[in-house]
Amino acid sequence: MTEVERLENMIEYIESLPINTKVIVFEPGTTKTAQMAADQLGVSVGQIAKSILFLANGDPVLVVTTGDAKINNSKIKKILGTKPKMASAEECIEKTGFPPGGVCPFGLEDVKVLLDVSMNRFDVVYAAAGTANTAVPVTLEQLKEVTGGEVVDVCKV
Repeated sequence: MTEVERLENMIEYIESLPINTKVIVFEPGTTKTAQMAADQLGVSVGQIAKSILFLANGDPVLVVTTGDAKINNSKIKKILGTKPKMASAEECIEKTGFPPGGVCPFGLEDVKVLLDVSMNRFDVVYAAAGTANTAVPVTLEQLKEVTGGEVVDVCKV
């Protein structure tokens, strides 16, 4: 699937969700980092939702957190009951259908989703919508609703 097809599919999927939001598309290359995305949106880097895929005993676990937070290894190990390893780019694409930097937390199958409580600091965070040059504004409650994710404390801010 091409990036354009993936984006078109994600826009259609997101518009079908029971939340009121729209995908924002940026010029390619202008949002390569969380800081660049924040600059494009005129928000703090914390409002950029990072989606990081881990493998815990081979099972995919997506951690969604703020752009200014770091995952605390002991906290995530305690929650998962094992020390997870960060997925490679290939594993990320295989398990989510998205490349690193573009992982959308919506519509994932057989992927556990953990939503870090750090996102509560903001009225809105911006998650990727399937490509590295997209964003979708959502609240933590909307993320919980559409991902079935569990709100946890796995980061240090």
